[in-house]
Order: sequence, then C-alpha cells, then structure tokens
Amino acid sequence: MAAQSYDAIVVGARCAGSPAAMLLARKGYKVLLVDRATFPSDTISTHLIHPPGVAALLRWRLLERVQATGSPAIHTYALDFGPFAITGTPGPADSLSYGPRRTVLDKLLVDAAAQAGAEVREGFSVAEIVVEDGRVTGIRGHTKGGGTVTERARVVVGADGLHSLVAKTMGAEKYRELAPLQASYYSYWSGLPMNGRFEAYDRGDRAFAVWPTNDDLTLVIVGWPIAEFEAMKSDIEGNYLRAIARVPAFHERLRGAKREDRFYGASVPNFFCKPYGPGWALVGDAGYNKDFITAQGISDAFQDAELCTAALERWFSGASYDQVMEEYRSQRDARVGPTYDFTCQFARLQPAPAEMQQLLGAVHGNQEAMDGFVRIISGVVSPADFFSPDNVQRIFAAAAH
Repeated sequence: MAAQSYDAIVVGARCAGSPAAMLLARKGYKVLLVDRATFPSDTISTHLIHPPGVAALLRWRLLERVQATGSPAIHTYALDFGPFAITGTPGPADSLSYGPRRTVLDKLLVDAAAQAGAEVREGFSVAEIVVEDGRVTGIRGHTKGGGTVTERARVVVGADGLHSLVAKTMGAEKYRELAPLQASYYSYWSGLPMNGRFEAYDRGDRAFAVWPTNDDLTLVIVGWPIAEFEAMKSDIEGNYLRAIARVPAFHERLRGAKREDRFYGASVPNFFCKPYGPGWALVGDAGYNKDFITAQGISDAFQDAELCTAALERWFSGASYDQVMEEYRSQRDARVGPTYDFTCQFARLQPAPAEMQQLLGAVHGNQEAMDGFVRIISGVVSPADFFSPDNVQRIFAAAAH
C-alpha cells in the first residue's frame, strides 16, 4: 500500500465538509479538503441556521463572521395555520437564527478550514474513490485542465451531498427511506421587511415560508405535494403566487415587494445511510437527508461534523474504528430520528390529523406551549419531548382552565 499523505481527505467543502476539515485541522491533523466548486458560489438551500447551528458557530468562533455579513438575526417564529397562529421564540434572548446566502456562508466556512491549516483545493473534481482490498485509501481526481492526481489518507470523509460518490462507491446501506414528499420553489424579494421574524403559512396542500437574508432581501419559498410537481412547472410564477394568495394579508405585503432573482426549485428524497465503513465516513446530506420543509439541513450538517470528527479523533488516538463510528451513527440517529419522522409527516402537505389539530388549538394562546412548539420547528427541542404524553397532558390541562 502506498504511503498516506493525509490523516483525512474531505470530499465536499460546504456546510458539512468545511467544518469537518476545520475541526480536524484545529486538532493538528493533516487534512485535504476538495470540492469541484469554487467559492463563493451558490447552491440550492433553505439558508436557515436554527439556534443549534448558531450555537455550533459560536463554539467554533465563527458566529461574529456570519453576523458581520449583514444577515439579519431572527428572534421570532410565527406559524400560521389559518384558523389560528402560533408565535414564539426558540429560547432565551440569545437563541437567535440566521438565514445567510450560501454564497456568503460557504465561503466563510471554506476560509475557516484553510485558516485552521487544512489544505483546500477548489475546482477539484473527484473522479474515483480509491479502494484497495476493500478499504478506501484515497481519491483520484483533477483540477480543470490539470492532470489526474491520486491522494491518499487514513480516512476519506464524504461530505459530497445527496449524490455522494463516496456513498455510491462503497454501497452505503440506506434505511428508513421515503421518496420525495413535496417540492418547493423559492426566490428573493426586496421591499419585504421581516423585522427579525420567520413566518410560515400552512394551508393544507400548500405551504410557504418567509425569512430575511443578506443584502436586504427576503426569501419566500412555496411548497406543493410531490404529485403536483410536474404540473406546477408549467407555470411556476403563477402557481407560486396563487399559493401565496391563499393568505390575502401576506399576498398584499408581497404586492409591495419586488422579485430580484429567478425561481429555484427542488425536491429531495428522505433516507439514512450507514455513515461509515473501512476507511470512509459520511457527514451531512451524504449520510442522512430529510425534506427541507423544516429547514434543518445546515444545523444537522454542523452537528454531524462535530460528532464525526470527535469519533475520528478517538480512532486516531487508538480506539476501535468500528466502535467509535457505530457510536457516531447511534448518536446521530437518536438525535435526528424524531425530527425526521415529524418532518416527513409535515412534508406530505396533508391536513393534520384531528388529534394534532386539537393539540395545536390547545397550544395556541399558551405562550409557554407556543414557545415549546417553536422549539421543535427550530430544532432546539426533539418532537419526542414535546409530544410526550406528560407534556401533551399539561397543554390540554392548561387549555381547560
């Protein structure tokens, strides 16, 4: 076997890969971070960094850099279900969210990885994952116009998204799979001030959400059931505006704004992957993905990077690879499993079951309960905790008085 040049090679340099490379490099490991994109560059994204992701940025000493980009802080979540709205905050006064453009955020994360000591190669296309005797030993690829090079490492981390070459090459086992459930289009609007609010509107088979981003722009995203996706494409703008017109008050606000960009659309599958094997690991969307309707992807990617790199550090220090990586998988699945189920149910864009409607009706007007529900949406509290029998009983009891 050829000599290993790196402790880790990270494939993919966005919200999972750059933090993983940065965290390992900060510990003194020799890291190569590659991405076929160059930065700054855009990617389809919900943009939202909920409080758990913001807390990670704070731990990494990067939050001030995000704040310096001019992305407004979000302190209030308002969820409009038609007959009533649930409005609350995700936590204490310092539990804020941000919605930065990916052109801004990803560049910031790549730069942080480089500053930590990782070697960064932008515009580098990975053509092949190198496997020897059933174990990943490196990558083979090239920059645009450059010759093919082979780089080797003790571990290759796939942070290369939904269509991960690392996962595909190694046949990563998928489980809890669900096909795409809804599809959304979004664009950016000027003249639509949000004053620190995230707003979402649920109208049964249509939903849309709104929040501020960089450059005094506001992102407005509209979702339809997946069965209607192809039909919606025939008139994206018309169908987008007709969905918003179901909420006349917001539709009127939008009439005073100006769309500043084209429409961006997507639908995504839902799955978990076994996130490791001999010489390889997965983080972010490569290892676990769910519908973006709850906008958890960036925060999940940050927390994945922390869990995975902590496991790799233990392995580098002499622990069993399979043991530490199975602990990583177990921790990840336990943390995100209830949110995965909640998100997939929500993403079907069907009227809520009668029991859920009764519960949300009881939540409405009870500020403590409304804050608790907002903490699910913002990823602060697990749905398993909020919907526990004891908590549900407390909510109904409070509503009865």
